[in-house]
Amino acid sequence: MEGGLGAPTRHPLRYDQPDFYDEEKLDAELRRVFDICHGCRRCFNLCDSFPRLFDLIDDSESGELDSVDSADFKPVVDACTLCDLCFMVSCPYVPPHEFDLDYPHLMLRYRAVENRKGKVPFTDREIAKTDRNGKLAGSVASLANWGTSLDNKLGRRVLEKAAHIHPEAKLPEYHGKTFAMRAKSAPPTVNKEAPAFGRKVVLYATCFVNYNNPDIGLTTQKVLAHNGVETEVVYPECCGMPMLELGDLDGVAAKAQRVAEALGPWIDKGYDIVAMVPSCALMLKFEWPLLQPENEAIAKLAKHTSDVSQYVVDIAGKEGLAEGLKPLDGGVSVHLACHARAQNIGPKAVEMLRLIPEIDLAVIERCSGHGGAWGTKEPYFPVALKVGRPAARAALKNNKAYLTSECPLAREHILQGMEKLQGEPVQVSPSTHPIELIARAYGFVD
Repeated sequence: MEGGLGAPTRHPLRYDQPDFYDEEKLDAELRRVFDICHGCRRCFNLCDSFPRLFDLIDDSESGELDSVDSADFKPVVDACTLCDLCFMVSCPYVPPHEFDLDYPHLMLRYRAVENRKGKVPFTDREIAKTDRNGKLAGSVASLANWGTSLDNKLGRRVLEKAAHIHPEAKLPEYHGKTFAMRAKSAPPTVNKEAPAFGRKVVLYATCFVNYNNPDIGLTTQKVLAHNGVETEVVYPECCGMPMLELGDLDGVAAKAQRVAEALGPWIDKGYDIVAMVPSCALMLKFEWPLLQPENEAIAKLAKHTSDVSQYVVDIAGKEGLAEGLKPLDGGVSVHLACHARAQNIGPKAVEMLRLIPEIDLAVIERCSGHGGAWGTKEPYFPVALKVGRPAARAALKNNKAYLTSECPLAREHILQGMEKLQGEPVQVSPSTHPIELIARAYGFVD
């Protein structure tokens, strides 16, 4: 059977229908899809889920799926990070093809069944509560960051025992003063002479930027203000991606409704919505509408949401950027984050960075392997490093002064992989996100 030629489309996730949780029907669909994947094997080197599946089949009595016990499917499902690259990049059988494959959403359905049965570990559910964790850790930021530091061997052993976090996995730091707090104290002055003056944006802070890396938000504000864009920072709550990974679809849908209701009035006042982390942009633009396809508030939000790189490129294409960009010495390695690619908008981080004069740019198109919280856990951290090894090798080979990714967690994971391969620390600029390099080229960052 030939692969499809049509653009990939996705069906709504009918998680509110009884058949979605029917385990016999789920098993039948798993076997249908796994058998097609077994016959194709195009995704053998994409992540660890497919090698686990193919090894499971190859090691079975018949060498075919018919002799594989359904109870052995769980490790295959657990290895899927929901990066969506098999659906968006590799699989020739996604809809509208008649085989109608959506491997990531099938893995999500399996997890949703497990979640409904109460099989999601307590620690995983608690880690997914990013707003609560961010507030608590931020209130004692110095202590929290000391406790999770790689240098704190005792603290990491406690984390390993209590939360199954791998002792070598680098964890993001917390800040006592969130991005939302900082944005209120000193908003940048809008450049009224910029070609794009008159645009208005709500920056959806995202839990990572709000609690873990406020600098991304602050530099975004500076870049947009210099380009004539008025910004407001609004953060009702997390987009729910960590809960999605656990199969808690009811929880994600509830978050989607609340955030859409909070951001809707801003859209009505003429504001665009910009998310600064691609996983969150993906949730607002694609995953939420698939969970609630009849919800008009969510549909309106999806229509008006952009990834930050996408938004800057849009300004450059329609009005033109404000003057002042200067070359960056030493070159840039830019990693294309999986959830940025899954938005099907093109390599906007690359397009944005190419706006910098005389840019020496090397593009890394391999998965970092991180997979959100997945890549920090036992036993997945070594697997995450293995999946991300090609990206780490590419970054070492590029040997640029800057290493960046629209997903800052992916960037840090690649950096760890580089250090594992090299056997010593790697010297690169601390700028983690492409928007920070635009700010640096404008002279806003030393």
